[in-house]
Amino acid sequence: MISVEHPRRLLLLLMVVLVGLNLRPFLTATGPLAGGIRADTGMTFQTMSLLTLVPMALMGVFAFAGPALEQRIGARRAMIVALAVMAAGSAARLFVSSAGELVATAALIGVGVAIVQAVFPGILKRHFAGQLVVIMGLYSATLMGGGAVGARLSPLIAALAGGWRVGLGWLVAPAAAALLVAGLFLPRDPQRADSATIRVGHLLRRPRTWLLMICFGLVNGGYSTVIAWLAPFYQERGWSAGTSGTLLAAMALSQGVAALLFPALARRGRDRRGWLWLTLVLQATGFLGLATMPDLAPLLWAVAVGAGLGASFALTMIVALDHLDHPAAAGALAALMQGGGFLLAALAPWVTALLHERTGGFAAGWGMHLGIVALVTALTARLAPHSYARALAG
Repeated sequence: MISVEHPRRLLLLLMVVLVGLNLRPFLTATGPLAGGIRADTGMTFQTMSLLTLVPMALMGVFAFAGPALEQRIGARRAMIVALAVMAAGSAARLFVSSAGELVATAALIGVGVAIVQAVFPGILKRHFAGQLVVIMGLYSATLMGGGAVGARLSPLIAALAGGWRVGLGWLVAPAAAALLVAGLFLPRDPQRADSATIRVGHLLRRPRTWLLMICFGLVNGGYSTVIAWLAPFYQERGWSAGTSGTLLAAMALSQGVAALLFPALARRGRDRRGWLWLTLVLQATGFLGLATMPDLAPLLWAVAVGAGLGASFALTMIVALDHLDHPAAAGALAALMQGGGFLLAALAPWVTALLHERTGGFAAGWGMHLGIVALVTALTARLAPHSYARALAG
């Protein structure tokens, strides 16, 4: 159980929840509003894909810079700057007037999210070392749950406010709340002795780092494709923006539940591969249903793929942190995994859009991800706990 005897620990838990809730709504909000955005800006499916591709690519690029940024200004200051950037990007969406400006705001928010994702896992390992599996589950669950909030509330707010700009820009409020709580209650960093343990060059020379990047990136490519195209997919089949947004919210909610549940179930042993394979079975079920019989059980396909993606994200983060004992070093490995992973994941929505233009539908894209799941299933066999120390030794 998580000890909450000290009020400060409760405030740290509140910060975990608020930060997690802010990391995905800016992505999930755009899909349900795609019709209005395209009508107002003239964006095609390929240009719409930039609203996911650009921020996710920046998540990858800036994740590589996370360890260096932490060494230079400290994890606490990096978190506060990143949350301020996210709030500014969300506020700017209230005033965008073109496709280019909208993509620019996505890029700005993506930079902030990238910095948070790069430094936050190390912070969590430092302050919750004894409960890391549970805390990472909570962080992952709120991250995915925030996606559900964005998908569900954004079309409702847009309808009430009479425009998609407010449907995107209202996210400045939760970002400002997270910034306030982090500024007030995130503890100061320890002495910089931590920085000596961050050997980024060594980690990048180890095949295990690249294996983690590939597994993380391929799975999160499924996530980026689903949040970009699940709602437009069903809008093409006659669904409204609100109804398709509800389906996307159900997918994201199942992600959050699974991200919280699976780490709790997997906490008794260090070998997470059996649970990871179960998450891949769930993903395969969802993608197969979307590709071959989308109208039979849309909610089932969305929930299955969401649960698989959410649980896989949480467990893969835990596996990366399990590789190294020192918080700063483990955080650096997790940051590098996310760096290469998000660069890979950023391509998936664009490739799916390209397949849509070539085939006239999304079935080929869903089928592509079904094949990716099979590949990751094979790669996961190499993530045995007894290999952790040897894989990163040197």
